[in-house]
Amino acid sequence: MKRTVAFFVFVLFMLQFIFAQGELDEQKKIFYRNEKSLAILLNSNGIGLNGRYSRRINAFKKTLYDFEIVTLKHPKEYRKLSNFNPSSRSYVLGKLNNVFLFRGGFGKQHEIYQKYDIGGISIRRFYSFGPSLALLKPIYYEFIDMNQEVTTKKFDLTQSDNIIGKASFFKGFSEIKPRPGAYAKLGISFEYSRFDKVIHAIEGGVIAEAFATKLPIMETKQNYQFFLTLFISYRFGKVIDTFKPNQESTNSGDYNY
Repeated sequence: MKRTVAFFVFVLFMLQFIFAQGELDEQKKIFYRNEKSLAILLNSNGIGLNGRYSRRINAFKKTLYDFEIVTLKHPKEYRKLSNFNPSSRSYVLGKLNNVFLFRGGFGKQHEIYQKYDIGGISIRRFYSFGPSLALLKPIYYEFIDMNQEVTTKKFDLTQSDNIIGKASFFKGFSEIKPRPGAYAKLGISFEYSRFDKVIHAIEGGVIAEAFATKLPIMETKQNYQFFLTLFISYRFGKVIDTFKPNQESTNSGDYNY
């Protein structure tokens, strides 16, 4: 369902851009341009944030430096309510660890279509790759026994019917374990800002990622070491004029994003 909604939102954006083209752009263009931007990511197995610095190679190509923080979910996750307190917060039955991924990447971007008028679209393809680090934080649950006493401990399959909810999110931080890995990303970007010094873009693509060992996310034998992730993101930021790095904009509207 989430993928379907994301697809239709993407299509509506594209239709808006296509029908908006045609208005002449009389802004002063920046040719020696680097970029700083942030992106909000929606992945097929999590959500996250991306920070990017794009360094100019020539008029069409840039070098990318990426840093991401994302969550990673198991495909078999489903949420349920406690049998003892249906009004309590839901939890994922059988989940052992929350997983947070940190990625640092290097890559290239190539602009394959430039926008020439206000409301137009710049189309870019890009790739990046680099190391990733998964941090596994254990999850604790609250169990109730026959004497109505509540205990806090990690998931126990033999007592799963006695779970009344999750313990504090912060419990288990002292037990975080790292898992090293590596990733590669391939994507396409549609940049549509009406201002030459501002970045607004919709991106989509695929990420392949591998870790040294399987990540024990769930109480199951079907945990994984390799992941293939689809993503869509909204990116915003600003353009840096490297020809005149100390020049300040005289139009404050250029930086309203």
